[in-house]
Amino acid sequence: QVQLVESGGGLVQAGGSLRLSCAASGRSFSSYGMGWFRQAPGKEREFVAAISGSRNNIYYADSVKGRFTISRENAKTTVYLQMNSLKPEDTAVYYCAALYGGLRLTDSHGYQYWGQGTQVTVSS
Repeated sequence: QVQLVESGGGLVQAGGSLRLSCAASGRSFSSYGMGWFRQAPGKEREFVAAISGSRNNIYYADSVKGRFTISRENAKTTVYLQMNSLKPEDTAVYYCAALYGGLRLTDSHGYQYWGQGTQVTVSS
């Protein structure tokens, strides 16, 4: 069993930055691929970024490439999402998720564990 707790969301002006954190409890954190997803009001949940347990494989949605950076510290069982040059269309609830084994990290359906989400609001 893995529990995930996100933090770091908030209100920021367009062009600003936020850093989301996701603290994981449970064993074998490095065995899990970790992903960030987001869901805006009235829209489906969408993939944002993902990182394999070894950090060798990193993926981004086209909409965030060059602006967002995912990273992880296995010793601290924490994954991060650094978000720069934020836009109003980045406004959403951001969710952290864990997938054992790390295959198909861009597909939300494979993730076994999810956090409760943290709200990110970008004002224009």
